[in-house]
Amino acid sequence: MKTKYLIMLAAVVGLATIITLGGCKKKELMEPANSATPTMEKMTDGAAQTADSNEQITCPVMGGKINKDIFVEHNGKKVYFCCPACIEEFEKNPEKYLDKLPQFQK
Repeated sequence: MKTKYLIMLAAVVGLATIITLGGCKKKELMEPANSATPTMEKMTDGAAQTADSNEQITCPVMGGKINKDIFVEHNGKKVYFCCPACIEEFEKNPEKYLDKLPQFQK
């Protein structure tokens, strides 16, 4: 019984380590001291998401800066991501992220 518990505990710790170390790394924005310019963290979701009303600038999954080389087409429009792992997450349930994407706003 104790052996099964230790094996299960080791598996959980191993899985948690893999999840923590793998996948996307959300980069923290550094705010200069005494800065009057708002950072992405201080902006509203809408302001952080778009430079103009139809341009996507943040990853809908992790919220980081997009890489224009990493994208999928969804309903005829490109959706950009920060890393390939976010594509997999998006494709599991695209509707979950559409509200965050300016190209899908009316």
